[in-house]
Amino acid sequence: MAELTIINEKKYKGQLAKELSERFSSFINSKRKLTEEEIAILKSNGNICSDGSNFANIFVDKADCAANSAEYCGNRNKSSSSGDDGASATIVQYDSFNPYLVRGCEFSGFVVLGKIRLAKLNYHDLELDCGLYDSFIKNCVIGDDCAIRNVKYLNNYHIGNRVILFNIQEMDCTLHCKYGNGILKEGENESDRIWIGVANENDGRAVLAFESMLPSDAYIWSHYREDKELLQRFFEMTEYGNTKKRDTCGIIDDDVVIKNTTLLKDVKIGSHAYIKGAFKLKNITVLSSEKEVSQIGEGVEMVNGIMGYGSRAFYQAVAVRFVIGRNCQLKYGVRVLNTVLGDNSTVSCCELLNNLIFPFHEQHHNSSFLIASTIMGQSNIASGATIGSNHNSRSPDGEIFAGRGFWPGLCSDFKHNSKFASFVLAAKGSYQHELHITYPFSLIAAESPDQPIHIIPAFWFLYNMFAIARNNSKFKKRDKRVNKIQHIETDPLAPDTMQEILAALNHLIELSGNYLAGLHEIPEEMLATPEKTLQAAKNYLHTHPEARFTLTDMTAQKKYGAIIYKPVKAYKEYRKVVKYFAARTLIEYCERNTIAELTEKCLADISKIPLYTEWDNIGGQIIPKQKIQELFADIKSRKIQTWQEVHAFYDKCQTEYENYKARYSVYLLEQLYSRPIKAFTPEIFKDIVGDVTIVSDEMYNSSLSSRQKDFTDYFRRMVYRSSQEMENVLGSAQSNDFLKELKVTTEKFNRSVKKTFRSMCK
Repeated sequence: MAELTIINEKKYKGQLAKELSERFSSFINSKRKLTEEEIAILKSNGNICSDGSNFANIFVDKADCAANSAEYCGNRNKSSSSGDDGASATIVQYDSFNPYLVRGCEFSGFVVLGKIRLAKLNYHDLELDCGLYDSFIKNCVIGDDCAIRNVKYLNNYHIGNRVILFNIQEMDCTLHCKYGNGILKEGENESDRIWIGVANENDGRAVLAFESMLPSDAYIWSHYREDKELLQRFFEMTEYGNTKKRDTCGIIDDDVVIKNTTLLKDVKIGSHAYIKGAFKLKNITVLSSEKEVSQIGEGVEMVNGIMGYGSRAFYQAVAVRFVIGRNCQLKYGVRVLNTVLGDNSTVSCCELLNNLIFPFHEQHHNSSFLIASTIMGQSNIASGATIGSNHNSRSPDGEIFAGRGFWPGLCSDFKHNSKFASFVLAAKGSYQHELHITYPFSLIAAESPDQPIHIIPAFWFLYNMFAIARNNSKFKKRDKRVNKIQHIETDPLAPDTMQEILAALNHLIELSGNYLAGLHEIPEEMLATPEKTLQAAKNYLHTHPEARFTLTDMTAQKKYGAIIYKPVKAYKEYRKVVKYFAARTLIEYCERNTIAELTEKCLADISKIPLYTEWDNIGGQIIPKQKIQELFADIKSRKIQTWQEVHAFYDKCQTEYENYKARYSVYLLEQLYSRPIKAFTPEIFKDIVGDVTIVSDEMYNSSLSSRQKDFTDYFRRMVYRSSQEMENVLGSAQSNDFLKELKVTTEKFNRSVKKTFRSMCK
């Protein structure tokens, strides 16, 4: 029920007017009051002042009022013209404030106006005269050359220059507005604070939104929960700079267009944003700029959150308690709740509840949902994929944790808790037991609920090298951000995935050792210690590259375990890919430092770089775990006081990243060959060059073969009447730009490998 308040006119004109004048003093100082002539014109145009102040609290630009002039003449230009009958008329050109362009408006409180002059504003097919028309305006500061028409209620907003507000039901802002940030104002209870419950439905990983939040920030806050002092510092940094004063107002920046919208309450809209037909925008920040324009379209509801630069929300999308990164799209009825969504992501038709999602996430289907998950980017959730903790579990506090490149197939579902290595492809199926998939680039498949799952490690390398070759360039082309604040590793072969491959190799050796010992394939003397058994298994895998057997891994699935297919091939392929990554990284190091060939001195110099063997994907950026601990120490010691300083730390890590990778590459080679790099023989370096060249060629040949199948496979050709029709629809393998580029880069890389390692192979 509406609450009725009887206004004491004397009190209003006294105490309230004083309070308002203090809030508006900085704007009033550069303005002037209306002249009697202007007030008369305003009244004749149907404008009223409902607070009883008789337009005394409306302030306009000084340019049209000459100093010390009692008569309103100002800086308006007068010219005379004569008609056919010889009569003359005076035409007045208002340079700043034209009172005739304010019509049918109701004013209340303090209103500060910029230039209002004869001009038009255009946006696409919409063209409006500048001025104020048929609107209620209360306690607002309005910039130059705005077109405000048919705004039924506009209260407590600062509006920039050249803004269009057209057909809006309500624009209101409270004095305790926070624009979606997780802060509090004077007099508010802690229970009023807006938390975002990412990654877990019971809010055990909840974070506070702030305008500059990156997925990296949300990750370190939500996933390092054991350190209470650190969590308190995250909280304090979010409140840093908050005066808590109840003196805020809504902000509409320059060149914004808002039309045909129902409600905007407690919002901050960045410059050049375009909002049309939105239903409800409440307590949000829309970051936007001339180069990264954000848009909100028909039927959209957004409440309590931050929308990133260059992002778009259309067609009944709903977002509540959210942070959305740069260049994201929300479309077609998507429902986003308690979620942080990374840059360059597109979600439509689906549900995302309680998630932390890193950049380059794709989810386009109205039959899919993602709940209580941490997805580390470059992911794709297929139609019918149902990932929800309360659908096949007893409690709502389970989680899914998936590395980069997670790709669950059509109509797949998973039991929480489950964890996946990077680039795991899950075939269509119902996975009704908890999973722990530690094999990166693998394929998993479920046979039946009471059977082991099937895993092919290194599946992408064995059967889909095209995707690996294309991945990096594909994501780089999709990255439309102008300012790349969040650093994103788009290459599938990076320290995080190499770390997982190294662990998978060791696990395959261990499982193979147990299997071979059971078959008595390992000599008795090699079973004396676990170390000798592992070495014997490793020797067997090297000397029997064509061996065919399967392994059992009971840690991959609760209760029933997993069958590992083609472990020998996977072992061999993993090793080749690690060599490829290491060689490529060393080549890049030499090119950056203008080193013609790799030498012992060069390797010695690389060995002086700090070695980090454990890495973490921090919001899309790959950072050594030790550096993250250094960051935490600086935060707790208050050496780092703000989130901006945290971002500067990320930047510093990124500048050192390539050198860290080079040092890590040497370490990887040493692990593969079980000796220090200085003990490598020319034969070892020749082996590296050979394997690396094979991988490089496989990337191109596999990519070409995959594309050629589109033109040679019978079942692909059968829907076309002729080869010419097929080529006109699909193009040709020879005309594919990616393959052309890949061929050139492959040839160049192979030459670089031989040249860079030439001295070491002698």
